[in-house]
Amino acid sequence: MLAFLSGQSLLSQQEVAHRLGVDRTTMVALIDGLERKALVERNPHPDDRRKNIVALTAAGRESMAGATQAADDAERRFLKPLGEAGAQQFKDSLRTLLGGGARERG
Repeated sequence: MLAFLSGQSLLSQQEVAHRLGVDRTTMVALIDGLERKALVERNPHPDDRRKNIVALTAAGRESMAGATQAADDAERRFLKPLGEAGAQQFKDSLRTLLGGGARERG
C-alpha cells in the first residue's frame, strides 16, 4: 500500500481500492491501520468533498524509503554470487518472463 501511494497523487480511497483490486471494506480497514500508525492521512478531495484523498505522511514516506533501501540491500546480497552482468541478465530474464521485456540499459 505504501509503495503504491508513494507513486500516486490525489487518489481517493475508492480509487486506491479499485486500482489495487481490494474491496471497499478491506480498504477502509487497511487505511485505518496505516492511519493509526501515522503513515497515511485522509484529506478531503479538493474537487469533491464527498471523497477522501489518501496520502503518505512524512512518517509514511520515511518508512517507505527505509523499506525500499532494505529491499535494495537484500536484492544486492541475493544476486551478489552472479556478479554484476549475471545479476542484470537474471533481472532482464525475469522481466521478460513477467511480460515486461528487458529494461533498457543506460
